Amino acid sequence: MHTLTRSMILAVASAAVLAFAGPAGAQSPIVIKFSHVVAPNTPKGMAADKFKELAEKYTGGKVKVEVYPNSQLYKDKEELEALQLGAVQMLAPSISKFGPIGVREFEVFDLPYILPNLDALRKVTNGPIGEKLFKLLEPKGIIGLAYWDNGFKEMSANKKLIAPEDYKGLKFRIQSSKVLDAQFRALGAIPQVMAFSEVYQALQTGVVDGQENTPSNMYTQKMHEVQKYTTLTNHGYIGYAVIVNKAFWEGLPADIRTELNKAMKEATELNNSQSAKENQDALNAMKASGKTELITLTKDQDAAMRKAMAPVYNEVGNRVGKALIEEFVKTSGGGPN
Repeated sequence: MHTLTRSMILAVASAAVLAFAGPAGAQSPIVIKFSHVVAPNTPKGMAADKFKELAEKYTGGKVKVEVYPNSQLYKDKEELEALQLGAVQMLAPSISKFGPIGVREFEVFDLPYILPNLDALRKVTNGPIGEKLFKLLEPKGIIGLAYWDNGFKEMSANKKLIAPEDYKGLKFRIQSSKVLDAQFRALGAIPQVMAFSEVYQALQTGVVDGQENTPSNMYTQKMHEVQKYTTLTNHGYIGYAVIVNKAFWEGLPADIRTELNKAMKEATELNNSQSAKENQDALNAMKASGKTELITLTKDQDAAMRKAMAPVYNEVGNRVGKALIEEFVKTSGGGPN
């Protein structure tokens, strides 16, 4: 697919607005284009399809949801701009994508060990912090509807990763996040930003030595086949935010919004239960494959890793917001200590 220019995205958006405003508008269903970058058989893909089914059902056909998986419409870097311009109405990007558009506070989720478990995560996303973070998107023309899990991250490499010094000098693939960059530098490793789709080949050819990811991502991308060791650190979290174009959402009749929120709530429950199951299934499958050795750290080894990464909190405090980090830690009960 060719990279889209801003003018091309704008042209698509204008056409969408004209189509929406046509004379048959009163009878025609309201169309929601829901674009995402993963496969339909992932928890995110399944939840997007569930939202389509329920949104159409609950609104009695007044809303039609068109789901476009696998970057069919836009790649990672293009989709946020497409949403802001109105070319698509709904996305479910990784939370770390909001830093580049100027909402750096979302990078708080990238801090190592800030979320001890799923219960702590729910306290954050379903409470005042989750709401406060979504409010920060509104000046960008975006409204947040829900947080969807991918899961907790593990570390992998072709050498055993047990102590902080084991990471020294190794090249690790990261998502584009200043917090993740600081995390690996704290371990003496060399972080390299790379697209998700390129990771397997980079590991296979030695362009990078290791990576961090959820078990389901590792298994479906076959990363475990080119990494001899996987350490079960659960040190970080990967999640998504389901977002809509603000002008579009606020222009909907209130009764339609109510039904769409109901559909989103149920789709969110499906995504979150499915992601937990798939991560466990993936770990079992990776173990059964015999291609990567799963390593569980002792309490002391875990404490050493936490201590090594603790300075990251101060280092990115000004960027992410010290008060936000403190509030997050207080709510989640997490943190490096």
